[in-house]
Amino acid sequence: MQTFDPEIGSYAQYALTNHGKQLRPALVALSAGAVGKPNDSLVTVAVIIEMVHLATLVHDDVMDEASLRRQQPTLAANWGNQVSVLLGDCLFAHALKLAAGFPTTEICRAVSAATKTVCSGEILQTHRRRRFELSREEYFKVIEMKTAELFALSCDLGAWLCGATPTERAALGRFGLALGTAYQVYDDCLDLFGSEALVGKSLGTDLANGKLTLPMLVALERSNATDRAGLRELIEQWMA
Repeated sequence: MQTFDPEIGSYAQYALTNHGKQLRPALVALSAGAVGKPNDSLVTVAVIIEMVHLATLVHDDVMDEASLRRQQPTLAANWGNQVSVLLGDCLFAHALKLAAGFPTTEICRAVSAATKTVCSGEILQTHRRRRFELSREEYFKVIEMKTAELFALSCDLGAWLCGATPTERAALGRFGLALGTAYQVYDDCLDLFGSEALVGKSLGTDLANGKLTLPMLVALERSNATDRAGLRELIEQWMA
């Protein structure tokens, strides 16, 4: 946080100290321990990946108009969308700066590629808003890109920094992708059926913003024509 300009340091501190479950850093360490002996470089990589993740959350809250994140007001709720978007950009940039500090280009290349994939997934999801004909394949493609990619990156780089073989690295990357996909499906269910008091963030934002997630796709698939029309009408009213 000390690397940020003093005038924006309070924003960065607010975002960075309000930590969540730290799943991605945990995966960095666990994948490293699965193939070798952990080392100090893992801490920096864990910070890089978590900072990229945090930047995506800051931007997500702006797009979803969310007021609560991790049981406290979002950056956007406190300081507005402009500050939030620009701070998210700063976090992305700082993560890449840290990645560039490694003696090898592998870390920076992998982090840059994953960041591009995450942002691309968010764009695809935006393009698919209000699409009632969305297929499961399209849904899973989007969540693999926007959520599971950073899980896969965590496992991949944790293993690579501890000398994993190409086969081990690929296997752990696939595991991360599968875990991240399952995590997003669970999160999509929480958005519909969870409690804000327990979850600690704004819920119901997916439908309100026209995002059809797996629970709604399954409901539409299993409905007859009459029920499907009624369900679609209810969803459209929710989106209004």
